[in-house]
Amino acid sequence: MSSVPAPEKPKTYLMDMDGVLVRGPNLIPGADEFVARLREAGKPFLILTNNSLYTQRDLQVRLASVGLHVAPEELFTSALATAQFLNTQHPGGSAFVLGEAGLTTALHDIGYILTDVQPDYVVLGETFSYSFQRLTQAIRLVMQGARFIATNPDPIGPGEGGMVPATGSVAALIAEATGIKPYFVGKPNPLMMRAALRQLSGHSESSVMIGDRMDTDIVAGTEAGMQTFLVLTGVTRREQVERFPYRPSRVLESVAEITDP
Repeated sequence: MSSVPAPEKPKTYLMDMDGVLVRGPNLIPGADEFVARLREAGKPFLILTNNSLYTQRDLQVRLASVGLHVAPEELFTSALATAQFLNTQHPGGSAFVLGEAGLTTALHDIGYILTDVQPDYVVLGETFSYSFQRLTQAIRLVMQGARFIATNPDPIGPGEGGMVPATGSVAALIAEATGIKPYFVGKPNPLMMRAALRQLSGHSESSVMIGDRMDTDIVAGTEAGMQTFLVLTGVTRREQVERFPYRPSRVLESVAEITDP
């Protein structure tokens, strides 16, 4: 009877940010030591987030304020993944954007023109305030033929005072009004995993995705052909794992348990 060989130690690490390294405004205990161990071992890594609000520099400052020091280029957002996707599909195009600096900066950096006059795309991301006027503009532009893209499908996200509507909820509103569903670039689309791996010159068979959500992080890593580590410091509880038709490679209490990357 043949035994299944143990998976090789990952050479490249992708990890979610919220629920894996930080929880709200607090650093998860041991997260800074884990990142230090990756650096000592010479293991390339990227910190991923579906949040498209902030630039890499914004996120760097946020993490530094809680004691986790990383370089801007070690952060990869759904806004960056969306910009890279659009650059491959329609280089030098134009977009009407519902979003904040993280998304508009990423699109500017690839040479996109932001306009409300016959744009190639309507691009939706998180924003601090969804204006009825701009939502109406987005709906009309999609109905006039603009392609509809959204950074991620998350329906809600954390905000001041509790949860707030996020990109997925607003995308559903536009889709209901127009009859046209968006293409979501961020997790759980494995496209984001592959874009991150390309940035690190990594390969799926020798990489791992560390996440706290079975329905985004773990399924995206699985579909991208990677090992997957579920940590229990965020959304998914241990007893919920069995409900899913796919399984993580490992279930850990936190990234602090990864002592020999």
